[in-house]
Amino acid sequence: MNTILEQGLKELGIAEGVHGGRQETAGALLERFALEIERFNDAYGLVSVKNFEALLIRHILDSLAPLTVIARLEALSIADLGSGAGLPGIPLAICLPDRRWTLVERSGKRAGFLQHTVALLRLENVQVVQGQMEEEAAQSFDLLTFRAFHPFSPSLLKALFRLLVPGGSIAAYKGRAKAIASEMAGLDVLWEAAPVKTPFLDEERHLVLIHGTPKS
Repeated sequence: MNTILEQGLKELGIAEGVHGGRQETAGALLERFALEIERFNDAYGLVSVKNFEALLIRHILDSLAPLTVIARLEALSIADLGSGAGLPGIPLAICLPDRRWTLVERSGKRAGFLQHTVALLRLENVQVVQGQMEEEAAQSFDLLTFRAFHPFSPSLLKALFRLLVPGGSIAAYKGRAKAIASEMAGLDVLWEAAPVKTPFLDEERHLVLIHGTPKS
């Protein structure tokens, strides 16, 4: 396994148990996932990185940085909105194989990449849906995840809450605490920003959690 990935998983406390139909370890599956992103990146524009090491740190390990926080939520059905290259959905699904994951992606090319990758890695706990998140309103999820998504706004929150079961949660990957406080100011929701540490990345990172429904 790649040394950066191996050390990063150890820092995050992610055990090397077997996962998936091929009985591969989480680390092996994560590395193969990263290699698929690298393979298709030029054609599909999946991520912006300089090299494979940056891909592992800024996308794979960063997706897994809040794993313990997300695991504590005990959500069984989870939708990763605007999943793109499958981030953070696929790394989280690999490390939380007992949860059901839906990757929602509007781009046909990227949805095709996700379908290919899910089949290649034999991730039986993952399904891919091509379309807008509003089109998934017929489904209800315990948790919604996303990174590199739009800033929170009343209209966005209204759309997100339509996708949640009563008492469900939203988990958004964000950066600096000051920027988060400014973004959340005036929004009528209960929220918290849990600090997380991405291995080898010297940047401020938080997981913003919104629980339940709007206060009003």
